[in-house]
Amino acid sequence: MTQTRASGVSNESLDWSSYPLLDALRNRRSRRFGTGMRIDSGPLAYASKHVPQPLTEEEQAILVFAAGGITGPALDDWDWGKGNGGNVMAGLVGRTASSSNGIQSISVVMIDDYGTYLMRKPSDLDEQETRELIDLINRGEFADAMRRTRVQISDGRSAPPVGSPYNLTGNKWSLHTPGGTYFLLVADTSFLLINTLLELLNEEMAIFALDERRLWFPAGIGRFAKSKGGHLDDDPRNLKALPIGLGERLIAETVAVEQGMMLQNLSLVCQALGLGGFPHFTGHDTVWFEALGFRMAEQRISRYFHLPKPAAWWLRARGKDAPIKYPVGLERDGTVLLKPYCPPYYPSMEAAVRAVVDRKFGPEGIYRSGVTQSGWRDPQAVAAELPTISESAIEATVTCCEYLYRRYGRFPTTLPPFHTLMGFQAVHLDLDFYDELYHPGVVTDTHRHHNELWHSQ
Repeated sequence: MTQTRASGVSNESLDWSSYPLLDALRNRRSRRFGTGMRIDSGPLAYASKHVPQPLTEEEQAILVFAAGGITGPALDDWDWGKGNGGNVMAGLVGRTASSSNGIQSISVVMIDDYGTYLMRKPSDLDEQETRELIDLINRGEFADAMRRTRVQISDGRSAPPVGSPYNLTGNKWSLHTPGGTYFLLVADTSFLLINTLLELLNEEMAIFALDERRLWFPAGIGRFAKSKGGHLDDDPRNLKALPIGLGERLIAETVAVEQGMMLQNLSLVCQALGLGGFPHFTGHDTVWFEALGFRMAEQRISRYFHLPKPAAWWLRARGKDAPIKYPVGLERDGTVLLKPYCPPYYPSMEAAVRAVVDRKFGPEGIYRSGVTQSGWRDPQAVAAELPTISESAIEATVTCCEYLYRRYGRFPTTLPPFHTLMGFQAVHLDLDFYDELYHPGVVTDTHRHHNELWHSQ
């Protein structure tokens, strides 16, 4: 990273990495108006007098790291005694944002004027690649680290239309602006849902899953009820019933928390760099994933809601049984880049559940041969004592997942396997806009000296 001393700027401000966290929190704002942008109407109508100024590769790489960069070994400091829940964990490599069970459900997609790129997650990397990336990041070589993880998935800027219903009206003027760099956070909901069911349907938790869309009957797991000699607690007085719809909603909220942490990281680092940036709604799974080139599946409304045949016929006769498209995977040039733990990438839900278990505790699993990536002093000794998932929990999870897929034709049943909720756009600010229309101080010295520090060459 090359920076030049600017008059009146302290030595400390030359190094963005030393920017005080408290100052970043105090000064963090959503600053939207960048070079080359315009607001056409209203009291803040303004046309930038500057040409769009794209972010440099170094600036982009630092933001990629902020969103989901690798930081070192995850600690997995749980009680790993049998029956105490440690084996719900599913990752040994840490990122800048926390993740439920260490799964790291969120993939980062970066979009600029020249291309659209997927950033590979720790689970996509082998041990040697991971160690090399950690070394690069520790040396501050963020651009090199980004080059090693990014995969270009299209030329040019991929984006859905900015109009209704694909975006909120208030964001139309500002999105996908030339020069801006866009970060889309894509969640895989399938792995976390299966992993959660493996924990909920074990002997210790003994949760009894119900299908509220089928008159609260058991979600395919009746034979595992304690009243029938199984291990799951179906006594309603014990409050261990879980509606599947509620479970899927909790999964959506969990991955949303992970996205939120990434968005906050992006916001704070934009402040430290002197860039503008803002998070915003992106929750339209059909058009966003079509724009990215995902493999799409289709399901009619009557099938999605599992309507009775007379209701489905009535909808069809009125021409209202419209198809709903949803993403199921991302492939390029014969290579699968993102795949969910469900068909069509697995022949059955049983195969998908077994793949989750194998990823953790199979011979090549994270907590077997992959345990050398951990931060434990003696990983092999720890791995020898880590408890696997019981066959009873696996069988109950397989039965539940097979029931859901068979009945509703998809997994998860209410969410798509891949889902997005929020994005983030980073820009170089047009300081004239803020100077003419706002009180002094709404942009900081870090923003005012950004070009001197970062672009004087």
